Amino acid sequence: MTARALRYASLLALLGLSVTTAAALYLQGMGVAPRALGPYVGQRSAGHNPLVSGIGSWLQERLLSLDRSGPGPYAMPSFSVGAMAMPSSQASDQACWRTPGCRRLRKFASSPADVRAAVQAAQPGDVITLLPGTYRFGAGLVALAAGTEQAPITVRAERHGSVVIQFDTVEGFAVSGPWWRFENLIVQGACTIDARCEHAFHVAGDAHHFVAVNNSISDFNAHFKINGSGGRFPDHGLIDHNTLANSAPRKTAGPVTPIDLVGASGWTIRANYIADFIKAQGDRVSYGAFAKGAGAGTTIAGNVVLCEQRLQGQPGQRVGLSFGGGGTGKPYCRDRRCITEQDHGVIRDNLVAACSDAGIYINSAADTQIIHNTLLDTGGIDVRFPESGADVISNLVDGTIRARNGARVRALDNLDTPIAYLYAGYHPVRRLFENVRELNLRWKAAPPRRAITGAAVDMCGRARPVWASYGAFENFADCVR
Repeated sequence: MTARALRYASLLALLGLSVTTAAALYLQGMGVAPRALGPYVGQRSAGHNPLVSGIGSWLQERLLSLDRSGPGPYAMPSFSVGAMAMPSSQASDQACWRTPGCRRLRKFASSPADVRAAVQAAQPGDVITLLPGTYRFGAGLVALAAGTEQAPITVRAERHGSVVIQFDTVEGFAVSGPWWRFENLIVQGACTIDARCEHAFHVAGDAHHFVAVNNSISDFNAHFKINGSGGRFPDHGLIDHNTLANSAPRKTAGPVTPIDLVGASGWTIRANYIADFIKAQGDRVSYGAFAKGAGAGTTIAGNVVLCEQRLQGQPGQRVGLSFGGGGTGKPYCRDRRCITEQDHGVIRDNLVAACSDAGIYINSAADTQIIHNTLLDTGGIDVRFPESGADVISNLVDGTIRARNGARVRALDNLDTPIAYLYAGYHPVRRLFENVRELNLRWKAAPPRRAITGAAVDMCGRARPVWASYGAFENFADCVR
C-alpha cells in the first residue's frame, strides 16, 4: 500500500471511529440502549427490498449481540425463593391457638365437588385441606365468605406438590371476601385458547388481607389479578414464596402480567420466582409484576424475576418490575384520577435478569424507593414523567439509570453501566460474577461495598454488614437451596 493510500485509509478509519463515538454518545444522551435500537431497526427495515431488510436484520442481530448475554435459555438454580416442597406453614394455626375462643374447623376435600362445596360454605376459621390428587374445574370457584384476622379461611394442600388444580375457565379462584389464605397448591391453566385462562386468582373488592404462599402457578395471562370493585379495594395482601411462570408465549392481545395489581394499597410481594411472561399478540409488551391505579405503599422485595428464562428470542418488550406499568384508565383508579399511579412504593433486594426492556420501570409513581437491587441483562432502571420521583440507592445495574420526560431521580452510590459502553459490548457489572448466563452469581473477586446505616436483610435473608455489597445479595450461595 502506498503512503498516500495508507493516509486515506487512516483518515477513513478515524472518521468511522469519530462517527461511531458520536453516535454512541448521542444514543446515550437519548437513553437508547442497543437492545432497544436493534428491534427498532429490524422493524423499520422489514418489508423493504432484500438489501435494505438484510442490512436491517444484520444490524438488529449485531446490536442485540452487543447488549444481550447470549442465545439459549438461562440456567435455573434451586433458588431459596419461589415455591418449595415443604410442609404447610402453621403460622395461621398458631395465631388462632393464641386467640381465646378461636375455632379452626378442618375440612377435607377429595373431589372437585367437595372443593366447590367447601369453598361456597366456608366459615371463619375453616381450613379446607385438599387430599392428594388432581382436581379439574370448568368453572371458577367463588370465595365470598368473610374470614377474620383471628380466624382466616384457608385453602391448602398438606405438602406442595401433592395437589394439582387445573382450571379451564377465565378465572380460577374469584376472591371477594376478606382474610382468605391459599397455600401449597399447584394451579395450572388448562385452556386451549389462551385468552380464556385469564387469572388463577382474581382478588377484588372487599378481599383485603388476602394471602398466597408457597404456590406454583402456570399458564395464565395474569396469575394474580388484583383490583377494586364497587368502590372497595382489596388492601394489605401478601404474595409470598410463589413460583409464577408460563410454558409458552401467551397468544393474547390482553395484558400479560403474572402479578397485575390495580388500585389496591399496602401489598407485599416478596420472595417469589417470576419467569417467562411473553405476550405474543397485540402490543407485545408484558411485565413480571406491577402496581398501579393510584394505590400506595406496595413493597416488592426479595424476588427473582427472569423475563426470559426458557422462552427466548420472541419479539416484543418484557419489563421486570414496575410501579405504574403502562398506565391506568381513570375509571379503574382508586381516586378516579390517577394523578400518580403509585405512591410511597418500595422495590428492594430483587434480582431481575434477561429482560428485553427495563428491569425496573417507574411510570408516574411518586416517592419511590429503589434500593439494593441487582439487574443483569436488562435495559436498566427507567423513571419517567414529571409525577415520578425516585431515590435509587446501592443498586448494581448491568445497564443504565435514567430519568425521562421530567422525572426526578436522586441516584446515590449505585454501580451502573453507561450506554456508550454497551455499544462497545463492554459490561463491567456482568464481569463481577462467575457466569451470568448460567446464573452462577458468585463474586469473581471481593465484591464492591459501601457503608450503610441501620439494620438490613438481603434477598437471601441474611443480615447485611455495615459495609454491605451493592445489589441484592451478599453471598449468592445463601440464595441457593
